[in-house]
Amino acid sequence: MLQLTTLQLEQWVAQFLLPFFRIASFFMVIPMIGTQLVAVRIRMGLALAMTVVLLPTLPAMPVVDGMSLEAYILIAQQVIIGTAMGFVLQVLFQIFSLGGQLISSQMGLGFASVSDPANGVSVVVLSQLYLMMVMLLFLSFNGHLVMFEALARSFFVLPISAGSMPVSGYMALAKSGGWMLASALLMALPAVTALLVINFAFGVMAKAAPQLNIFAIGFPFTMLVGLVIAWVSLEGFLGQYQRFVAIAFNYLDEVIGVGVL
Repeated sequence: MLQLTTLQLEQWVAQFLLPFFRIASFFMVIPMIGTQLVAVRIRMGLALAMTVVLLPTLPAMPVVDGMSLEAYILIAQQVIIGTAMGFVLQVLFQIFSLGGQLISSQMGLGFASVSDPANGVSVVVLSQLYLMMVMLLFLSFNGHLVMFEALARSFFVLPISAGSMPVSGYMALAKSGGWMLASALLMALPAVTALLVINFAFGVMAKAAPQLNIFAIGFPFTMLVGLVIAWVSLEGFLGQYQRFVAIAFNYLDEVIGVGVL
């Protein structure tokens, strides 16, 4: 009887820990919640609470011994799946950070860095502005709820008994890096092109009139025009955000194998 009770206890713990590892890995990586602004204990508490809420609705868990090699392999697979899903959402936010850095380097604000309390690194002022706007838009459009819904849906699309991510999931992770660079360049292209034309005009002026101090004139003018361009480009910020979010959640579906399995 004692042996049977021990086996049942190990099975109950395994059934709870397997989804918990996927959920906890997701919460450790996603934007806002997975940043340094949220303590690790709070993240673990949120993951524990979500596991308790989702556990009665999840598909049947595989029957494994809690101390076997199969259990450790399943745990590693759940950590990889949760981390991959959170990574795709991090790529979405880093698009705007990278786009702001590209614009700032052309307008002369590349040296004006501020500390990002969320990630613990220094970023340029324009990137920090874009990140704040993206966070506000993400929360105002209930992006965090969509995030949680995608995590809950992953247990039905890619159940724990199915094993690791499909090959298409790893390919989606690889393609998301190229998508981040291309999207950041697309976002910064109008401002970079306009500033490039201005710099080219100053280069022609310096060649035609070498006695002019182009550096004293061009630097403040380029910065002023860059700020005006950044202000004007905010009109299309919402449209860019909506397109990027739609693509990001498509990548999230590819990671868990929607339409593949």
